[in-house]
Amino acid sequence: MNGLGGLNKSPAGVVIGLVQLQLPRIANAADIARQTGRIVELVAKARRSMPGMDLVVFPEYALHGLSMDIRDEILCDLDGPEVAAFAEACRTHTIWGCFSIMERNPGSMPYNTGIIIDDTGSIRLYYRKMHPWVPVEPWEPGDLGIPVIEGPKGAKLALIICHDGMFPEMARECAYKGAEIMIRTAGYTAPIRHAWDITNQANAFCNLMATASVCLSGSDGTFNSMGEAMICDADGTVIARGGGIPDEIVAAELRPDLIREARLHWGVENNIYQLGHRGYVAVKGGAGDCPYTFMTDLAAGRYRLPWEAEVKTVDGTAFGFPAPARSYTPRPAPALPANPASTARKDAAE
Repeated sequence: MNGLGGLNKSPAGVVIGLVQLQLPRIANAADIARQTGRIVELVAKARRSMPGMDLVVFPEYALHGLSMDIRDEILCDLDGPEVAAFAEACRTHTIWGCFSIMERNPGSMPYNTGIIIDDTGSIRLYYRKMHPWVPVEPWEPGDLGIPVIEGPKGAKLALIICHDGMFPEMARECAYKGAEIMIRTAGYTAPIRHAWDITNQANAFCNLMATASVCLSGSDGTFNSMGEAMICDADGTVIARGGGIPDEIVAAELRPDLIREARLHWGVENNIYQLGHRGYVAVKGGAGDCPYTFMTDLAAGRYRLPWEAEVKTVDGTAFGFPAPARSYTPRPAPALPANPASTARKDAAE
């Protein structure tokens, strides 16, 4: 059940709209400002088209396009005008929104950042992409972990970005921290369509967690994004799917209450529970050890594949990026602006 795309909303339902945004072509700061305005227009469209929508989701690269341009002129900050405009749109139209920015990172490569803003204009979730799509993307690896928040109707939300979803550990972490709905924003192009389908469904089924995923759509003259908005229920069933129509908003209702029920009452295939309680029929409480070598090695900082020395692509030089010289060092997260929407109103008044 998806409430006919969210048109028939149940009292416990959360309606999510996924915007298959037209892939933009960005060359300068004026283009960024223009695209910011387009995203704000589509927030309004989402509210007009469906009064019961709780959360509207824009794809990765919605603001910057797929050029991988890292010039300071087009980068963004959390307290910048673009985020303030998104926040004001959410407040004005009383809707939650999920947005993408390429975040300025002085002295280092930019972060690929996703934010969720609530219906009062406050940033509620701030995430930096953990697994940039190497060797194609130049972004600094995320250092904030995966936050989980309480969203509309009390639904527990997590956000990951594009290539993150190809790692089952990412979805498992979302669920382990309590997420009932995992959002995945992307800029993927057509060659990834099959992997997109199976990972969105598997991430849902393996964790008893709904997934809501969307890509950019259309062409910028160089790249062709695929759209393919996709909402999966917690058993992996696809309950809504888009195609390649630019700016189409694909919506469905999800039921976090039924996800919670399944997590408590399922026995067979309650995989998120059973991972840490192996064989509980034979052993009281199940085995709670960690028998997975890759987990213990990664935690100890000694992750190494048997074929590691033979891997050929280990930097971005094949895609025109210089080989990096510095090692990875996590840094403290910046403080979030209290309410970007109030800043936007103040600036407009002045």
